[in-house]
Amino acid sequence: MNSRALLTPLFIIAIVALISAFKIAAAVFAPVAGALFIIALVWPFQKNLQRFLPKLLALALVVATIVLVFVVLTSIAAWGFGRIGRSVIADSARFQVLYSQLADWLDGHGIAIAGMWVEHFNVGWLLRMLQGVTARLNTTISFWIVVVVYVLLGLLDTEAIARNIRRALSAETADAVIGGGVLTASKLRRYMLVRTVMSVATGTLVWALSAAFGLRFAAEWGVIAFTLNYIPFMGPFVATLLPSVYALAQFGSPEAAILIFAGLNVIQFVIGSYIEPRVAGYALAMSPFLVLFSVFFWSFIWGLFGAFIGVPITIMILTFCAQFPSTRWI
Repeated sequence: MNSRALLTPLFIIAIVALISAFKIAAAVFAPVAGALFIIALVWPFQKNLQRFLPKLLALALVVATIVLVFVVLTSIAAWGFGRIGRSVIADSARFQVLYSQLADWLDGHGIAIAGMWVEHFNVGWLLRMLQGVTARLNTTISFWIVVVVYVLLGLLDTEAIARNIRRALSAETADAVIGGGVLTASKLRRYMLVRTVMSVATGTLVWALSAAFGLRFAAEWGVIAFTLNYIPFMGPFVATLLPSVYALAQFGSPEAAILIFAGLNVIQFVIGSYIEPRVAGYALAMSPFLVLFSVFFWSFIWGLFGAFIGVPITIMILTFCAQFPSTRWI
């Protein structure tokens, strides 16, 4: 009985220590997690290429494809945020006047948060946010260079690691570990495929809605919506808030901004809450609470990258738990 009483606090201490280690050593663990995620996505491509190409040549083609995809995604995100950011900076004086008018409008309608709105959602706040996004994109480049190096080394040793697992563990345990890895990789590939298709659909609809309302930078808003849609909950919220705030500045009408905000939220709701769960299917089904918790928890641990990879990590944990009788209840 005493041993059981000790197990709970020891387990809690171990979990807290593990979380602290992940956070403190983010520069070490985050690139490794990113590399494992990418390896899970590209390993079938690598394996198929190795059937008719030398291993090193196949590896070079896979790594080149990874770099190309990263450069394209980073470039379009930087293009979208950069063009809108330069526009905001160029018209900062006019934007500040419009925000002051918004505060007066809110006061006139008896909304008590007008002062808070002006304090936090002024042009200075918007500029700082856009500058932060630009700085984050620059930091992301160096981070992904490290990830690509890990991917290169990991793809070289994938088959050797599988052999070593079978040598080190019993046949039943090895089958569970390797089977869990294969199943996790399959789920992650499906997750990213669904997420990409839904992101393209979201970006296209955001572009169409912005263009229909005459909102400037419609294509840029579509690109931003496409990029941010890879981060569940947080990304779509930012992708609807930014163009709505810009619409308020462009049209000078709270009603127009609210209408655009409502239209963008309808798009996000239909795709994110209705279409995507049905396309993803039961294999990727998770409660909204678990998805939201994963995003916020891993963003607390690893920042923006954690928000992106939080759901895949949760998919991995649940898949491996299902492989062993002692953890299958999770």
